[in-house]
Amino acid sequence: QVQLVESGGGLVQAGGSLRLSCAASGRTFSIRAMGWFRQAPGKEREFVSAITWSAGSTYYADSVKGRFTASKDNAKNTVSLQMDSLKYEGTAVYYCAARRLFAGWAGIGRLYEYDYWGQGTQVTVSS
Repeated sequence: QVQLVESGGGLVQAGGSLRLSCAASGRTFSIRAMGWFRQAPGKEREFVSAITWSAGSTYYADSVKGRFTASKDNAKNTVSLQMDSLKYEGTAVYYCAARRLFAGWAGIGRLYEYDYWGQGTQVTVSS
């Protein structure tokens, strides 16, 4: 089992920045990639970003490309998501997730392909 704990959410004005972190514990050796998702009120959970656990290769949803940056610290078993130029529509609960299989970016946004999920952290962007 892998346990994931997100932190760093909060209230920020539109145009501002926040940095989310996700600490992994347990059988972290089984992780091949980590993903970030978000769920706004009344909407489905959507893919935001992903990063491979070993190489640190990244992939982003078009909606956040150029504004969000994913990174990792394997020594601390932590991944982070730097969110800049936040928009009002970025208000959501943000989740990190871990997957044990990774064979390329195709399907990286499929929720069911992630094996472990954090509890989520609220990000509120005021207009």
